[in-house]
Amino acid sequence: MSQSVAHTEGRIYSVSKLTQEIKSLLEDKYPFVWITGEISNLGTPSSGHAYFTLRDSRAQIGAVMFRGQNRQLKFDLADGMQVTGLARINVYEPRGVYQLIFEFLEPKGAGALQIAFEQLKQRLADEGLFDPSRKRPLPYLPRKLALITSPTGAVIHDMIRILERRFPGLSLLIIPVAVQGDRAAAEIVEALDLLRRVSDIDVAILARGGGSIEDLQAFNDESVARAIHAASVPVISAVGHETDFTIADFVADLRAPTPSAAAELVVPLRYELVRRIATLSQRLISCFNKNVDNLRSELTRLDRHLVDPRKRMHDQRIRLDELMGRLTRTGSEQMALRRERLGWRIGRLRAFGAAGRWARLREKLQRLTHDLINARRMYHRSRRQQLRELMAQLHALSPLAILSRGYSITRTVPQALVVRDCTQVVPGQTLEILLSRGALTVRVREMTNR
Repeated sequence: MSQSVAHTEGRIYSVSKLTQEIKSLLEDKYPFVWITGEISNLGTPSSGHAYFTLRDSRAQIGAVMFRGQNRQLKFDLADGMQVTGLARINVYEPRGVYQLIFEFLEPKGAGALQIAFEQLKQRLADEGLFDPSRKRPLPYLPRKLALITSPTGAVIHDMIRILERRFPGLSLLIIPVAVQGDRAAAEIVEALDLLRRVSDIDVAILARGGGSIEDLQAFNDESVARAIHAASVPVISAVGHETDFTIADFVADLRAPTPSAAAELVVPLRYELVRRIATLSQRLISCFNKNVDNLRSELTRLDRHLVDPRKRMHDQRIRLDELMGRLTRTGSEQMALRRERLGWRIGRLRAFGAAGRWARLREKLQRLTHDLINARRMYHRSRRQQLRELMAQLHALSPLAILSRGYSITRTVPQALVVRDCTQVVPGQTLEILLSRGALTVRVREMTNR
């Protein structure tokens, strides 16, 4: 018993010594190890390191991924994510615990790029970058089109061929960029920013052919998505084949299933536009001619109803003479009737002639004569007033009154058609201008349509 205790006392370790030996044993035996499990208790302080626990159904291990390795991840770590990674075993001596230091991590089952795609897609969707209300309509007929793609390969040649076939002579600006590789995303962002400095660009196509998710990674880059969102002109995304989807497709103002389809969508067929313009021109000419015919018919109808001003003046003079004659005849008839009544009354006085009666009758006769004269004067005064009013109305209606205010009437020679529009005459044509006093015969030198 004593020997056993003595032997044991000869092998007593300090805490630090035992911890160092355990550290050496673990780190030497397991320099790198592939391990899989579920992330929990994830923490990411301001240092940029990621601290978490890796566990399965029966055990758990503390783990850390330092900032340098964390930045290289294509996806964001999250609690509950199943991962597989390459790690070193490390014993942290101050606490006497061991932990995993990861050099590489990838999602278990789905690829890292796919996880990164879904995470970025969800984040940008939450920010509203995919909102249909912010997507701009494409111009019907762009003046100048920018093609952002690789300068080599079949894509650029196919799009140029289709654009030339659909609308020959369309102005193109080709901005060459790498469409895959480490520099691709940066070059695409620079190309989209260049659109702000080119004033006559109306729409841009961002295009490349099909490929794997790794090949299309530049179009799933967040910087490219934000550059498309901030572009100064509408952007069409034409990346990959019809079944390929990238972040650029969701942010762009329009997604085309293929680069060739984008070339088909961006411009109409020129020959169809020419045919449409010809049809509309013919319809416009037909409507114009019909309108001219209608106006010409209306002008002819109005011309038939237009009375010569001199004839109208003659008619008014005849009417004035008739009124003067009627006034004179009415006054004479009234005077004759009054004279006849007066003679009849004088005859009765003479027949019954008493001196007093005769005096009264003489007085009455004088009174009646006076009344008759006054009545005749009032009657004539009233008739003169009516005559003056009729003369004033007649003068106001007379074309000569209009002419006396500085107006004139222009007629063609010899047709005597009244000219209302400068389009009725031609240079060199002879015209007659009727004035308040006299007339002028002139010749047209120039026409001005105001």
